[in-house]
Amino acid sequence: MPDDVLRHFFGGFVRMHILYHAAKEPVWGVEIMEELARHGYKLSPGTLYPILHQLETAGHLTATTTVVAGRRRRSYRITKTGRRLLHDARQKLRELVSEVLEDRDALRAARGESL
Repeated sequence: MPDDVLRHFFGGFVRMHILYHAAKEPVWGVEIMEELARHGYKLSPGTLYPILHQLETAGHLTATTTVVAGRRRRSYRITKTGRRLLHDARQKLRELVSEVLEDRDALRAARGESL
């Protein structure tokens, strides 16, 4: 089903977006949910928090728990492994954008170059 494939793509985009923001500063679930909503991703806590925990378990994020106004709050930061993953993902994204959005293959074909 196309919707399932699109949802799968979006899951990768969400993970990359989280790593991107966690590389800049600590992120919290609610704030990252709001940031993602600004980009059109409507995630529930039941979708977002498992993604954060999966990234943490995989070693891409590290979490710190603090108490704010009597409530526990977890913030997430990118790890060295997460930075490498983000770096590699960015390279793949550049290549994909060049090929899919800028249609680099069509440009090569027009110049008579092999794909």
